[in-house]
Amino acid sequence: MSYGATLQKEAMHILKLTSRTFYIPIKLLNPILRETVGSAYLCMRAIDEIEDHEELSSDTKQHLLRSTSQLLQTQFDPHAYQQLLKPYENLLPEVTLRLHDWLTVCPAGIIDKVKKSTSIMADGMAKWVEKDWIVKTKEDLDDYTYYVAGLVGVMLSDIWEWYDGTKTNRDLAIGYGRGLQAVNMLRNQDEDAERGVHFIPNGWGRNEMFDYAHAHLEMADKYITSIDTKNILLFCKIPLALAKKTLKALNKGEEKMDRAEVESTVNEILENH
Repeated sequence: MSYGATLQKEAMHILKLTSRTFYIPIKLLNPILRETVGSAYLCMRAIDEIEDHEELSSDTKQHLLRSTSQLLQTQFDPHAYQQLLKPYENLLPEVTLRLHDWLTVCPAGIIDKVKKSTSIMADGMAKWVEKDWIVKTKEDLDDYTYYVAGLVGVMLSDIWEWYDGTKTNRDLAIGYGRGLQAVNMLRNQDEDAERGVHFIPNGWGRNEMFDYAHAHLEMADKYITSIDTKNILLFCKIPLALAKKTLKALNKGEEKMDRAEVESTVNEILENH
């Protein structure tokens, strides 16, 4: 097996370990898109693990995120990245330590776009670490969800256009990302509160957060109407369907969908596709 093929296999393995939402739809993509979306997702996951880390101090997170953001703006230097992470390599997960590998498996024609979105995300995450994730207004919530999820939508739209010229509305792409993120926030609300993080704006209750999620999932529905490529459409439909069903479950007071419901939702989409 060639070095590139080995890396690709390892990328899919790490993806399976790190993503509940995206592993299934990425696995269903054709080889070129699977390689591209898989590597792009892992790049963003690498920095996400820094932002969410429970043992790193706020200053350390900001330093790592901003420095990584700068490295992504140039011809990424793997040695400089390795030196940056060295004092924390025993704390950080494999997906973060191997950011250069995920960039290596990303096709040359799209890598600059992936690096750009990931760089903006890392810088935005650093800003919110500095703010201690204190969301006071809807504008704050929009800003935070743009950096951690809207940019995923932007990056996916860049990949679709690069792949076969599929053009999508970027505002709706951001809405798609925000919708999935809002559902995650509702699902993890108690967990976040335990670590002192409250993403709900002042004066908002759970109902307003449900409205926020619904509004952005509606944008996600509009987003996918402009996609004709069947393989891309299948990819986009699965996380969206899972988010909608999770929202329904949360509305009924259930914690999340069970594994059987996830599998039946995916099978239903595959049968109708």
